[in-house]
Amino acid sequence: MSKLVLASASPRRKQLLAQIDVTPDAVSPADIDETPIPGEPPRAYAERLGIEKAQAVHADGQYTLAGDTVVALGRRILPKAETDAEVRACLELISGRSHHVMTSVCLIGPDGQLAKRLSDSRVIVKRLTDGEIAAYVDSQEGIGKAGGYAIQGLFGAHIKQISGSYTGVMGLPVFETAQLLSGLGYRL
Repeated sequence: MSKLVLASASPRRKQLLAQIDVTPDAVSPADIDETPIPGEPPRAYAERLGIEKAQAVHADGQYTLAGDTVVALGRRILPKAETDAEVRACLELISGRSHHVMTSVCLIGPDGQLAKRLSDSRVIVKRLTDGEIAAYVDSQEGIGKAGGYAIQGLFGAHIKQISGSYTGVMGLPVFETAQLLSGLGYRL
């Protein structure tokens, strides 16, 4: 069977693949410009990045799997928080509101055939106090995370409701991923 290359450095994506008994043969993070195109809707942005990441890493004869997670408040795309200030700003925006987490998955088969799926989950966050926001910022858990939080960590205590894929919010919807892999002939 052709080898599977994961075009992501995310340890969460690797863990989620392990849940469906898939171990990538190689990890080769894609190095692409992730700047949104002006006016680009969140859904289109997530799908475009998933495809571009897979294409950037793909080589003939291999399976290439890529994904991208976007947190959106309406048409606004929240950043992958890189500073305490960005984590705080994201949490202040989503506090007491619902938002969408869209994770695209793109798989390119050994023959170059491309298949993709998008998981769109609605997440409702409780109204956060200033102290809760400060404590989460201090935890540093939101650094490097889309929307400034990780649902599988400390922030899970602030999630009132989720409609959609929990694993999609984590960064790789396992149902959609398994369907793509089997659909393009990768033996699970």
